Amino acid sequence: MTLHRVHTDDAPAAIGPYSQAMVADGWVFCSGQIPLDPVSMELVDGDVSAQTEQVMTNLRVVLEAAGARLDTVVKTTIFLADMGDFAAVNAVYGRHFGDHRPARATVAVRELPKSVAVEIECVARVG
Repeated sequence: MTLHRVHTDDAPAAIGPYSQAMVADGWVFCSGQIPLDPVSMELVDGDVSAQTEQVMTNLRVVLEAAGARLDTVVKTTIFLADMGDFAAVNAVYGRHFGDHRPARATVAVRELPKSVAVEIECVARVG
């Protein structure tokens, strides 16, 4: 198996001992993205919709650095600090994916890094 670590300065740097993504045999496994601005490494201002916009932008940039795109995503996992945010997150998520409908799980968790409202990870096919 061939493994390749993905890093791009256009997405937030990892805030721990992990990679933005790993590519293995034509598949990209993206680490969870939170709403960090990649330049300032600060959380974006705004509600859960604004946070989700930044998360989706970060995810798209990491996918592109790995040679994939949003339309090659096969599975996502959404982590929410509050399941009451489901509809707002879903609206932003749906706009970014358009007619593409990857498999998905949405999970409410007790807390997310930096106390954000949303984190999203994904698996995609390269190319």
